[in-house]
Formats: sequence, C-alpha cells, structure tokens
Amino acid sequence: MLYSMPAWTTQFDLPLDKNETLIGNDPKQPLFVYAKAEDTLLDVARRYNIGQNEILLVNPKVDRWLPSTNTAILIPDSRILPETPRKGVTLNLPEYRLYYYSPDHKHVITHPVSIGRQDWNTPLGKTTITTKKANPTWTPPESIKKEHAEQGEILPDVVPAGVDNPLGLFALRLGIPGYLIHSTNKPFGVGMRVSHGCVRMYPEDIERLFPEVKVGLPVYIVNQPIKVGWRNKQIYIEVHPQLEGEELPYNELYEQTMVLIKKTFFKYNEQQKLVVVAQALRQALEKKNGLPIAITQAITKKSDPLDELF
Repeated sequence: MLYSMPAWTTQFDLPLDKNETLIGNDPKQPLFVYAKAEDTLLDVARRYNIGQNEILLVNPKVDRWLPSTNTAILIPDSRILPETPRKGVTLNLPEYRLYYYSPDHKHVITHPVSIGRQDWNTPLGKTTITTKKANPTWTPPESIKKEHAEQGEILPDVVPAGVDNPLGLFALRLGIPGYLIHSTNKPFGVGMRVSHGCVRMYPEDIERLFPEVKVGLPVYIVNQPIKVGWRNKQIYIEVHPQLEGEELPYNELYEQTMVLIKKTFFKYNEQQKLVVVAQALRQALEKKNGLPIAITQAITKKSDPLDELF
C-alpha cells in the first residue's frame, strides 16, 4: 500500500499470548510512503519515528538528500521484541532503538536512539533510572573538554539549559555513572553511533516519554543484532548489522543464529510441524536490513528436504 501520513504511532499493543514476540503489522504487507517535494530521506525518517541508519538500510537505492517524489520509501512497521523482561526500558544497541513497556503490561512504546561511538561505547547491562531533569544544564567532563579543545573548540565549564544545550530539554540519568538518556540539539544524528556513550532521542520523542518514565525503573542495555520471534505459528528473524568492530564472518553469524532459531523452534513448535526455509534464512543474514522475515512454513508432502534444517 502506498500512502503518506501526517503522524506516526510509536505505541504498539503487546500480544495477548506472551509467547508471541512480533509486534506491529504483518511483515508480509510492507508499508510504503512518498516523500514530499522538499523532503530529504532523513525528514521522512523523523516523521515516521525511524533513525538515520534504519531508513538507509531499508531504502538502499533512495538518495538520502534528494529522494524523488515518485519513489516509494519503505517504512518498517513491525518489530521483534528484544529478549529482555517486558518491563521498564530496553535499549538494543545494534538496533539503535529504545523500548518502553507500559506499567499495565498492555503496550510497548518504541523510539530510535543514538548510541556511543566505537571509542566511547555505551555500556551494556542492567541499570535503573536514577533521576529525571527537565531543562538540564550540562557539565562537560574533562575528557570531552580535551577532545573539543584539540579540535579548536573551547567548551565552558557549564552549558546552561536551553535549545543549544547538547542534552536538549529533557534528561534521564542512569545508574551507570556519567550516562544519560537525553534529548539532543542535533536530531539528524538520531539512529547513528555518534555520542560519547549517552543515548540520544529525537526531542519530540523524549518529551512524550519523559512523563511516563519513573525514577527506579529498570533499564536493560543489550547487544542483540539477531532477534528471533514467534507469531501466528510462524518463526520470524530480524537481523541488524553488528556494531562496528564486532562483525562476524557469515559462518559464525549463521551458527549463532541457528542457536537462537533452535531455541525458539523447540519451544513453540510442539503442536505445529514446521520446516525452516533455508533461502529465507540466508536472505535475512545477507541483507541485515532489520526487517522481520518469516523463515518457516508448514510441512507438506512436497516440502524440499533441503529446507528441513531440523
């Protein structure tokens, strides 16, 4: 279907069946939109709550600065939930995405984020939201002041609150010293690996999220480039590029993926006999575009033995 929308939802219903982990619309019916004449691809990404890397991965042939108004732009509108508890906040770094689970366990809200660059990695692990601050000031650490000084920019000891503050207008401090989830005055960098370790969000996204998040809420920061999910008696796989410096050869990536698939396959395949379609699995691992792909089909007498991986 081809159409444009004035706004885009960031909230999805959680499946009533807790075994199901795919949220959003049917991946087999992809959503396409048209850019407005004055749009860049990054404008479209922000309008539909997509990060920069993500919009480029799923639209590799679309010019990021001058997309033709006659070109259809693919918008991801389904996702596999990361393998974490369905509570609090989850940050999946290779996905450049945040998930916030509502306290009533009925909904999940998801937004694109920026994360730390290779020399300033965002740390992994479980932590909590320790404080919330609207209109925060920023006290640059000495390491960042030194880095900027080497580039000819002298940072003040304290940057006052306001639209020019790199933290933006809202900040959530994590239990890991020195790290925050915050807004940004450089929104086109959202969805990339550009920060000094903190997690950046579109200003409009954190403005909506800020009232929902409570102090003490758990935060799970994970590195899951491969996600395997289950919905409507089918197994789906969602593969994202691994973080820079962590790329694996295809054979090793395949082996890691098979471990996850087998775990899902034998957990949910008790009543429905399925085979894994090797071609679909290979396509997902080669493209690494972050789109959920169904990789199973029901067993029939005509099933190709080559497709039966288990």
